[in-house]
Amino acid sequence: MTENAQQQQTDLPGAWNPADEEASLYQRWVDAGYFTADPTSDKPPFTVVIPPPNVTGSLHIGHAFEHTLIDAITRYHRMLGDETLYLPGMDHASIAVHALVEKQLRAEGTSRRELGREAFVERVWQWKQEHGGRILAQMKRLGEGVDWTRERFTMDDGLSKAVNTIFKKLFDDGLIYRAERLVNWSPELRSVLSDAEVKHEEVEGELVSMRYGDGENAIVVATTRMETMLGDTAVAVHPDDERYTHLIGTEVELPLTGRRIPIVADKHVDPEFGTGAVKVTPAHDPNDFEIGQRHDLPMITIMDEQGRIDGTGTEFDGMDRFEARVAVREKLREQGRIVAEKRPYLHSVGHSERSKEPIEPRLSLQWFVKVGPLAKAAGDAVRDGRVNVHPPEMEKRYFDWVDNLHDWCISRQLWWGHRIPVWYGPNDEVVCVGPDEEPPSGEGWTQDPDVLDTWFSSGLWPFSTLGWPEKTPDLNKFYPTSVLVTGYDILFFWVVRMMMFGLYATGEAPFKTIALHGMVRDQFGKKMSKTAGNGVDPIEWMDRYGTDALRFTLTRGANPGTDVPIGEEWVAGSRNFTTKLWNATKFAMMNGADANAPLPAAAELTEADRWILGRLGTVVDDVTGYLADYQFAKATDTLYQFTWTELCDWYLELSKVQVFQGDEARVTATRAVLGHVFDTVLKLLHPFIPFITEKLWTALTGRESLVIAPWPVADVSYADPVADKRIADVQKLVTEVRRFRADQGLKPSQKVAARLSGDGFAEITGHDEPIRSLVRLTQPEEGFAPSASIEVGLSAGVVTVELDLSGTIDVAAERKRLQKDLGAAEKELAQAEAKLGNQAFIDKAPEPVIGKIRARKETAVADIERINARLATLPAS
Repeated sequence: MTENAQQQQTDLPGAWNPADEEASLYQRWVDAGYFTADPTSDKPPFTVVIPPPNVTGSLHIGHAFEHTLIDAITRYHRMLGDETLYLPGMDHASIAVHALVEKQLRAEGTSRRELGREAFVERVWQWKQEHGGRILAQMKRLGEGVDWTRERFTMDDGLSKAVNTIFKKLFDDGLIYRAERLVNWSPELRSVLSDAEVKHEEVEGELVSMRYGDGENAIVVATTRMETMLGDTAVAVHPDDERYTHLIGTEVELPLTGRRIPIVADKHVDPEFGTGAVKVTPAHDPNDFEIGQRHDLPMITIMDEQGRIDGTGTEFDGMDRFEARVAVREKLREQGRIVAEKRPYLHSVGHSERSKEPIEPRLSLQWFVKVGPLAKAAGDAVRDGRVNVHPPEMEKRYFDWVDNLHDWCISRQLWWGHRIPVWYGPNDEVVCVGPDEEPPSGEGWTQDPDVLDTWFSSGLWPFSTLGWPEKTPDLNKFYPTSVLVTGYDILFFWVVRMMMFGLYATGEAPFKTIALHGMVRDQFGKKMSKTAGNGVDPIEWMDRYGTDALRFTLTRGANPGTDVPIGEEWVAGSRNFTTKLWNATKFAMMNGADANAPLPAAAELTEADRWILGRLGTVVDDVTGYLADYQFAKATDTLYQFTWTELCDWYLELSKVQVFQGDEARVTATRAVLGHVFDTVLKLLHPFIPFITEKLWTALTGRESLVIAPWPVADVSYADPVADKRIADVQKLVTEVRRFRADQGLKPSQKVAARLSGDGFAEITGHDEPIRSLVRLTQPEEGFAPSASIEVGLSAGVVTVELDLSGTIDVAAERKRLQKDLGAAEKELAQAEAKLGNQAFIDKAPEPVIGKIRARKETAVADIERINARLATLPAS
């Protein structure tokens, strides 16, 4: 061992222990400023903004997956030499924070309304200071190379100014308006919810059919929400439904209310569903709202903000909506108007993601963004190629959203968030105030009490975080951002909004590429959830197996746009890979691997050297191409196969002979190749498993850090097809001899005398020593008497391997084992032949099934021949 190798060895512990190393390695990177981007640099920029997690959030497996992909691509570009900015931050998460803090207040016996707006907002800021941002610390644990000097929060002063600026611009351009529309209403929060905050669940309810009117003019309708009939303003039928033609244009009395409502004809009605007649409650149902608009129907709101019946003039006023549902049904039953009841009736109901209650579609006066021109611009940017959607097949989903957007409700009846910058005057004046303008003063002027939807400020994230609306150096250098890595599940909620706002505010799309990934699922492909009991805490897996093992597992499953199954045994497998890498690198260093030595010319190297260097060049080229195309799974799988099999299992073993048995020049050359290959492999693996590669690489090379090391360049000058063919022959010969030895019951470490001959061996004679080393074959001595042989066909001919197995095996035990294997093979053959001889089975079975059975038959025949041949070589017992 060289003195340098001995010194390197002292720098590495006996085994890789992530818990002892990861935190200190990460802090060293941060302290060194490796992640801090420089806007004055002349390097080409590469920018990624983190999809801002909620301030209430903690790292779940979906975050770990997405953040690992982003970190991998930014580490890759930093090594490429780009001025790389990975910008972190958090979203203020109005609904989530409200739900959390209000729960705390209820536990204290109070509420936000008792506290008042100012005190409540102060309480939220206090909560944020003490408890918010837990996920940021967990991002450090994951190893994310973010620029912590640029950490942003959507309620920061700068981002708040951006929100006010764009609101004012949209308002002045006529793209923001106030109107009564149907919205998702949370009675518990007393606020609108965005579609993203509503989760639809299958629930068991009831479907009740009831009769409106009497006699010839009676008509039967059905509903799952009996209480809403108090707000009906029509009954609708299909215009071509002959059952109701005579009723179209007439009126029917609405029970319990004393009101008369029209029967209208609308093509939206499905005549095949139920009775073909539907009740129309425009203020409490999205489809009914559309019918109401088409027929100019009154829109009667029958519930207050807390979901209580209100303003109907009936005995039900003041009742909770669920209490009223039962009371209305029973009152109609008393009147003999219940025609049919189906219970239980399974149907989909929207629930608040935060409060878990069923949401109430409710007509409400709200602020909206007119999205038509904004959405068209967002669609055009993808259609004309300014923005690429990756993978391309996801474009259709993007256009399905962007081409069918409804106007966006942006007001929320909450107190935590960006307050709408509109003031109302005593004489019905409406004034929108920009960030540098003074609000109107004087008696009677009040600001709108609502705040903006969280997605409004998140939609500005790619440019507000860089200083917009100011013309900052950061904005000039790093906008537009390079790529948005995000899940296809928020394509509408976040991506489209960023596209609309980015184009509108800056004239440029906020990113050049939208790289969409799927969702993480359990190992059986099922969606993860707490209720299903299959959720995963990534922190636990990092504690158990190390961060690198988790990251490698996630990236190895990351095919663009598709969901990612993951199981704990796969993370354990990745831990085995990191262990293999650790041990192999240490072994190379023990044998003097020199990453700082120049590589000798190809002519000075062995065929094994040229083969591994040629393969390395191909791997560098492939992995670089895959990362440029966001093919994380292909990149990591390529590295896994090369590192585990070709480098560790083959070249390391071949290099042993060169180091231990070669002359000085050969030893020096081999150590240079070992150093170069491990140097390159650690660089290629670094974006995916940054901690262990950093520890190994700095010990191997003595250089500063992999974070700022240059990305490898593919070198094809060592490619040698002849060497490739010969090493392939060596691998095949070694594999077949190992299989033969196993069949003979030999221990892997047991040495056996053998003679190699034949045309095929003449081609690879120069590899005689490595071959013998790999399969424990010694040179035959005088009087050598082979008792067994094997023939292996190689590219240049057959190699005959004759072995002296005398005294190496227990003949009786080996014969018994082979007889058992022979019986199993004969049974397999009989079963396969029976199926293939059954014409009825052949006629019905799919071709792939028949093909598998034929393959089983062929394998069984080959096994029988092999076992019989082996039995024939055994001495008689």
